[in-house]
Amino acid sequence: MSTEQQSSEPLEEEREPVKSTAVEEEATNVEEEATDAEAEAADDEKENGADDRSEMDQLYAETLRNIEEGEIVKGTVVKVTDQEVLVDVGYKSEGSISLREFRNERGEAPVAVGDEVEVFLEEAENSDGHIVLSKEKADKAKVWDEITKVYEDDSEIEGTVTDKIKGGLAVDIGVRGFLPGSQVDLRPVRDLGSFVGQKITMKILKLNRQRGNIVLSRRAVLEKGREEKRRETLSSLKVDMRIKGIVKNITEYGAFIDLGGVDGLLHITDMSWGRVSHPTELLSVGEETEVVVLKFDPETERVSLGLKQKTPDPWTSIREKYPPGTRAHGKVVSLTDYGAFVELEEGIEGLVHVSEMSWTRRIKHPSKILAVGDIIEAMILDVNPESKRISLGLKQIQPNPWDVIEEKYPPDSIIEGKVRNLTDFGAFIGLEEGIDGLVHISDLSWTQKVNHPSDILKKGDIVKAKVLNIDKSRERLSLGIKQVNSDPWQEFTHKYGVGKSVTGTIVKVTDFGLFLALEGDLEGLIHSSELGIDRSDQPERHFTVGQELTAKILKVDTGERKISLSLSALQNDEERKDISSYLNRKDTGVARLGDMLPDRPLGGGSILDETSKEEETEE
Repeated sequence: MSTEQQSSEPLEEEREPVKSTAVEEEATNVEEEATDAEAEAADDEKENGADDRSEMDQLYAETLRNIEEGEIVKGTVVKVTDQEVLVDVGYKSEGSISLREFRNERGEAPVAVGDEVEVFLEEAENSDGHIVLSKEKADKAKVWDEITKVYEDDSEIEGTVTDKIKGGLAVDIGVRGFLPGSQVDLRPVRDLGSFVGQKITMKILKLNRQRGNIVLSRRAVLEKGREEKRRETLSSLKVDMRIKGIVKNITEYGAFIDLGGVDGLLHITDMSWGRVSHPTELLSVGEETEVVVLKFDPETERVSLGLKQKTPDPWTSIREKYPPGTRAHGKVVSLTDYGAFVELEEGIEGLVHVSEMSWTRRIKHPSKILAVGDIIEAMILDVNPESKRISLGLKQIQPNPWDVIEEKYPPDSIIEGKVRNLTDFGAFIGLEEGIDGLVHISDLSWTQKVNHPSDILKKGDIVKAKVLNIDKSRERLSLGIKQVNSDPWQEFTHKYGVGKSVTGTIVKVTDFGLFLALEGDLEGLIHSSELGIDRSDQPERHFTVGQELTAKILKVDTGERKISLSLSALQNDEERKDISSYLNRKDTGVARLGDMLPDRPLGGGSILDETSKEEETEE
C-alpha cells in the first residue's frame, strides 16, 4: 500500500462511515493483494540489487593485480612533486614514495611521469587505507637477490672499500659487507687503511639476509689465482734457470721470493760473493728481482734461489790477482774485536788481524786506529781460495822498528824514559812511541824489599834504567833500574868479609835483636843471642834507636840479602887480643890477670875458659 493510499483511507471513512459487508470484504482482499504485490516487488528489488553489487565487486576485484606484501612489483609514475612520487601499481590506490628515495649520488632525481619503476610493497593498506611503497627497499632487495645468487653459485663479487673498522674493512657491494683483516691478503697486512677507496674482487664466506650480515674474503680470490699460477710455475721450474720474482718477505737469514704461486728462499749467503750484514742491504719488499734456481724438489715443492750465481765466482782467480807479498788498497767494511775486514773489490774481502796493525802499539780494538769507510793500503800476507780467506797486514807497510832495536838500545846501555804503567809484576818504561821496556819488580832495588812498584815509582816519573835483554821475536825489552848503580852487596862483601867488624846505626829494636843501618843502604841483624847480655834481659833496656854500634860480621848471604852481626863475638875477640898481648909481653914485671879483665864479662862466662878452649882446639 502506498503512502498516498494510506493517507486517503481515513478521509474516505469520514465521507462514508457506513459500508456494506461485501464491499468491506472486497476492499480488504484488494488491500491484501496490493500488500503482497508490494512485498514481492520489494523482495525482487532487494535480490536484484544484491546480485548487481556482487557482480560489480567481482568485476572490480578482477581489475586489481594479485600482489602480496613483501614483494617487488612494477608500477607507473603518475605524478611527481617536490616532495613525493605517486606510483600506480594497479592496486586500489596509488602509492606515495618520498622523492628522496629516487635521488642519486649527485642529489638528482631522474624520474618523470610515465616512467616504469620497481617498488617494494610494504603494506597493502595502512590505517588510512593507502598502499605503502618503497623504492629504496626495492633496490636493496634486488641487491640482496643478486648477492644471494653470487653466494649460492660460489662466484666472485666486486666492491669498494669504504672504511677501516675494528678487525677489518667495511666494503660496499650494494649493501655494507665486512672484510676481516685476515682475509684481506695472503699474508698479514700492516696498514689496512691503504685499501680504503680501492675497488677489489672478493668471495662471500657467510651470508645472513635476515640480520643483514655479509662476511667477505679477498684472500680466497687470491689463493685461487695463486693456485693456478703455482701449477703453471711448478711445471716450468728447472735447476740453473733464471726466473723473475717479487720479494715477498725479508728475514735476518734471507728473503722469500714469489715466483708465481710458489715461494723460493734466497739465503743471505747466496745474495752476494761479498759480505752482506742484512738482506735489506740488497733487497726490499715488493721489489722485482731476477734469481737463479739452485735447487728444486718437486715432491716438497721447495725451491732454493741464488742471486750471486748470476756472476762468476771472483775467488777462482784470486791468487793471480792478489799474490802474497803485494800491496792492495781497500775499504774498511766491518770492525770486530779481533780485527778489521777490508773489501778489496766487490765480493772479495780480507782480514787485518789486530796483531797485524802495528809494530809497536798494543791495539786493544781496531777502532783505535781504523773506522768503517776508511780507505787503506795493506800487504797481502796469505790467500786461501778454498776457504775464501785473505790475510792482510797493515803494519807491514811500515819498517819494523824491532829490526833495529839492538842498534838503538844495545844491551847494558843506560836509557831514560817515562813510567807509562805500573802492574803487580813491574813497571813499563816508554823509550819511544810504541816501544816500551819492562822493569821487573825484582829489578827495582838492590836493597829495598818492594811489595809493589808503586812503593818506589809513580806513573809519569822520569827514570834511568839499564837494558838487560832484547827479544826481537817476541818484541820484548827487559830493563833494570837497580842495575844503573853497582850492587852494594858485592861492594860490601869485597870490603867487609866474614869475621871483620863494621859500624852502623841502630834503626830498629825488637825482642829478637837489633837492626843496624850499614853503608850502601844495607841492613844487618844482631840477634838477641849475640848482644852479650843476659838472655832474660830485654834489648830495649840496653840499646836505643840511633845508637851507633860496632859489631862483628858472622855471615853475609847475598842470595837472601841478609847480614848477620854479633856484639859478643867482637867483645870476645877484643878480650882474646888483650890476653894474647899480655902473654906475649917480654917485660919481667909481675902483673895479675884479674887486673886486665873487666869486672864482669859481657858474654856471661870466663874469658880464660874460652881462651883455654881455643888453645886446646888449636893443639
